[in-house]
Amino acid sequence: MSTIENYIKKYDKVFEISPSLKAIELSRKYGFLDYMVERYLHIFRHEAEDFLYSCNFPLKKSIRCNTLKIDCDKLESRMEQKGFELEKVSWLKHGYIVKKAPPKPSLGATIEYLQGYYYIQGLASMVPAYVLNPSSSDIVLDMAAAPGGKTTQLSQIMNNEGLIVAVEKSRLRIASLLSNISRLGARNVLLLRSDVRTLEKTTLSFDKILLDAPCSGEGLIPEDQSRKTKTSLDDLKRFSFTQLQLISTAYKLLKKGGELVYSTCSIAPEEDEMIVNFAIEELGMKTIKISGYPAENGIVEYNGVSFNEEVSNCIRFYPHKNGTEGFFVCHLKKC
Repeated sequence: MSTIENYIKKYDKVFEISPSLKAIELSRKYGFLDYMVERYLHIFRHEAEDFLYSCNFPLKKSIRCNTLKIDCDKLESRMEQKGFELEKVSWLKHGYIVKKAPPKPSLGATIEYLQGYYYIQGLASMVPAYVLNPSSSDIVLDMAAAPGGKTTQLSQIMNNEGLIVAVEKSRLRIASLLSNISRLGARNVLLLRSDVRTLEKTTLSFDKILLDAPCSGEGLIPEDQSRKTKTSLDDLKRFSFTQLQLISTAYKLLKKGGELVYSTCSIAPEEDEMIVNFAIEELGMKTIKISGYPAENGIVEYNGVSFNEEVSNCIRFYPHKNGTEGFFVCHLKKC
């Protein structure tokens, strides 16, 4: 049995969910699967219904100003002339909330968008690249790069210097990745269509790695109501297995002393703290505390299972608390 299989067996209780009457009642009221609601009662306790209610409402649109192409003050001015009202987000260097938009053009059809002056991106989704904060001399790996929001943001932070190896397995998704890299003027990106695990057979190693892992997307329910009923408990277990494989690959490809940011657009501890806990317990990685963001700490205890105290250094975003998509970010170091 592999290390990953042994680990899942050790923490199998995480996946043992028996919906209570309260969970069943709330699941019917808000249209969620009952096992999901039972988990929210564990995570949020008395705030669970606030979270469920908040998922009925779409989030405010947000954009990231792309300084590879334009000064942000100039972008604000140009967008205001078109009837958009932008509000700078204090905790994001290039992030704006779109407070008001004209009937036409849509946010994805302006000249400014087509010229790559901005990228339409969730607020919490902008956090991982800032946390990784690569320098202009770093060699960076973006392990699951499509559609390119975080890849191009890394280029922006690096001022188009250094090197980003952006990997995407799907032939279909790599088209959008290539389009966004080109549109936003990210010139320090080497695109690779492959399963990222094949890189283990090479001599490549990286200073910094971004693993924005494929996940259930459980944090995106305000934008996609189908996710209330889309993911079964077995699906969740499969996602966890893949994420454990990917973080193991990241560890192998990371230089000693290198840094990894692990993130998901999910609020599921099975995809978040459980994966980071593996990196700590089985791979010997250390977490780096993230500060400066209006977010909650990582969950140390869940469904009767205790994780390593270091997972509290990770951060979580929620729609009912932070006005963002549900999101998880953790900063790790290879010792």
